[in-house]
Amino acid sequence: MKTPQSLVKIEVPSPLGPIVLAASALGLRGLWFIDQRYAPNFTAWPDAPEHPLLQAAHRQLDAYFSGQTDRFDLPLDPSVGTRFQQAVWQALRQIPTGQTCSYQQLAQALGRPQAARATGAAVGHNPWSLVVPCHRVVGSDGRLTGYAGGLWRKEALLALESGDIASLRNACQSSPV
Repeated sequence: MKTPQSLVKIEVPSPLGPIVLAASALGLRGLWFIDQRYAPNFTAWPDAPEHPLLQAAHRQLDAYFSGQTDRFDLPLDPSVGTRFQQAVWQALRQIPTGQTCSYQQLAQALGRPQAARATGAAVGHNPWSLVVPCHRVVGSDGRLTGYAGGLWRKEALLALESGDIASLRNACQSSPV
């Protein structure tokens, strides 16, 4: 993913490890766990702890992790990704909280039934973890597969969304973070 020089960021704590939030003039540019695969090198981006959008994102993340909400209402930077990736990311937003779908089902919903692998690649490169719920996509047999933030996080997020706080706590306690 190409990134413009005009990005600003903040790092926020979460029960699943530190998260970096980035914003451009167009909206939220990304949300990545610090150690997430495919995360850009955000070290050169200036910190902007008072940025209104980043503060709103932080508040919504806190509400999400405390079980107060399961929705995010944040403007996303529309300049990110290819048309196909954008279509996949939009489809991810249609998966209801507490439910999952397979990569194959997602590809079929996009009208591209032969593109399950390409769909999976687009899911893996989703720059808005949690806000665009890529953790709700599972293998065709229902197993947890392919989460750029780590399968232990995927398990914890699905537990949180199903109301299984004990499983969330267990996942966090046994995490590598």
